Amino acid sequence: MKYKVLGNTGLTVSSLCLGTMTFGGKGIYQVVGTLGQSAVDELFKRAVDAGINFIDTANVYSEGMSEELTGQAIRNLGLKRDDLVIATKVCAAMGPGVNDKGLSRKHIMQQVEASLKRLNTDYIDLYQAHAYDPVVPLEETLRAMDDLVTSGKVRYIGASNNAAWHLMKALACAEKHNLQPYISMQSHYSIATRELEREVIPALTDQQVGLMVWSPLCAGLLSGKYKRNGESTEAGRYKQYSFIPVDTERAFNILDVLEVMAVEKGATVAQLSLAWLLHQPAVTSVIVGANKLSQLDDNLQSVNVQFTSEELQRLDEVSKLPVEYPNWIFDWRNR
Repeated sequence: MKYKVLGNTGLTVSSLCLGTMTFGGKGIYQVVGTLGQSAVDELFKRAVDAGINFIDTANVYSEGMSEELTGQAIRNLGLKRDDLVIATKVCAAMGPGVNDKGLSRKHIMQQVEASLKRLNTDYIDLYQAHAYDPVVPLEETLRAMDDLVTSGKVRYIGASNNAAWHLMKALACAEKHNLQPYISMQSHYSIATRELEREVIPALTDQQVGLMVWSPLCAGLLSGKYKRNGESTEAGRYKQYSFIPVDTERAFNILDVLEVMAVEKGATVAQLSLAWLLHQPAVTSVIVGANKLSQLDDNLQSVNVQFTSEELQRLDEVSKLPVEYPNWIFDWRNR
């Protein structure tokens, strides 16, 4: 396993992060995974034994069950809490009430206590705003988060699914009011969906904010299961439930190259897809989820994949985005 510091901090995290969306299977999340405690314990042990110290969950995953199963796995395996970096999130609706969602002080304070209880821990290493909330003033959100850091219930704060201007506004607000800033962003990114490179990644790089990647296999499309003709080697989430917009023609052009390269390198398509992300300088950690040990074992091998500069160029050529304004002006002026 390889490790990086998260953003402009001293917090060291594994380059692969164990995602827990497959834990529980309650509500809409049953489409993603329905793992019970024994299966969760198995995955957890395999991940920790491989060197993963970073765990990502959310209060909304399986209506809180994901956090409960995560906390119980740590106890069942006798893991030392301080050896783990536990990240969870707040924002999504956790009840029918008008204040049961969002990034208000009221909701944040309620939900952090609920998450701490479910995780059976005294503190959360990384508490993330799960989305941008246009209703709540940023200062209110950041002051609540800052208070949680001051109290010791939270160590660091991060954002998720923000636009570049959302992030910059939040960082400016934190600096203006001397509040804890977001140290990380959790965003979707893959070799088939590189839109993050237009605005968000330049902002993250400029501001030294870490990047955690969710759905790096694009809901399974990049797992190697799916063929251009619509056939698949097995049932998967991409066919059953995926809300990620993908240019499928471009995606299968990428897969054509990945499949050939996988044979050349003695690896799997999924491993190469993950490894491509691990080779991107802005990426701190890639979140991998699994429904079975074989999937996790395959994903773990991605840290050992190395690309030559020629291989990276081949992958870049087949996957790069069309240039949009104003970026083409920047390119033209820099010639």
